[in-house]
Amino acid sequence: MAARIAGVNIPASKHVSIGLRAIYGIGPTLSLKICDTAGVPPTRKVSDLSEQELEALRSAIADSGYTLEGDLRREVSLNIKRKLDLGCYEGLRHRKGLPLNGQRTKTNARTRKGKRKPIRA
Repeated sequence: MAARIAGVNIPASKHVSIGLRAIYGIGPTLSLKICDTAGVPPTRKVSDLSEQELEALRSAIADSGYTLEGDLRREVSLNIKRKLDLGCYEGLRHRKGLPLNGQRTKTNARTRKGKRKPIRA
């Protein structure tokens, strides 16, 4: 039985504190805080949770007041789009596909820049 919380299937074979991290916007600290609020031991496997415990987790997440999943993705993409439209430094770096925070680009930055392109003379 796959537990479904906040529109995401939580991996059944993992501990609750680790499985909750599958939800976009929940990290290690927030996951432990949610487990504590719901009264569920963080080391319990997701597959071993009862329906009452799942419901307690769902309500703890809903009451946490944090922006999660679709709303958070939308918010982040709107922030990036706003910077692109403004034409500010960060927006230009987004547009060019380069790192934003002053990292070096002569070497490294392959994640942002993509595969190396050969130089044509």
